[in-house]
Amino acid sequence: MTIYDFTVRKPNGTRLPLYEFEGKPVVIINTASKCKFTPQFSDLQRLYEEYHPQGVEFIGFPCNQFGEQEPGSDEEAESFCQINYGVKFQIFGKIEVNGENAHPLFDYLKKSAPFRGFDETNINEKLLKMMIAEKNPEWLVGDSIKWNFTKFLIGKQGQVIARFEPADELDALRQQLEDQLH
Repeated sequence: MTIYDFTVRKPNGTRLPLYEFEGKPVVIINTASKCKFTPQFSDLQRLYEEYHPQGVEFIGFPCNQFGEQEPGSDEEAESFCQINYGVKFQIFGKIEVNGENAHPLFDYLKKSAPFRGFDETNINEKLLKMMIAEKNPEWLVGDSIKWNFTKFLIGKQGQVIARFEPADELDALRQQLEDQLH
């Protein structure tokens, strides 16, 4: 199984099979418009601009499961990213990433790249863990997506290469992207 086995929905409702990205590294991100991590859109857009000419795709999936930080419609989420952060990579329709209504793509991603645990020497991860413990303690267990802006790097054959948590430095993602291109 690879990501090519899944189909996703664009904000306008049309469906896109992920095999359209076959042969390209892909970065998949669950996003939100009103999150502490939302400013990552700027850095993600810069990475996209740097690596897209080399065939790398970035795709975002708005999610309202974490503190209801993506309350608008699919179109509003897409527009927010474009207007406020100049995002040019594709933003798809809102989805759930955890629980019984989680999109099968995210079930596959979580199974393929398990949660590595919190690095409590990193203050942002420690604070994130405390917030999750207070608001959604069930997400502390297992490989669930812990919060908005979890990122997955997908290789050219559609396999999951790495998972990056919201507080991870984007330099780690950059290095893994470089490895995929060489």
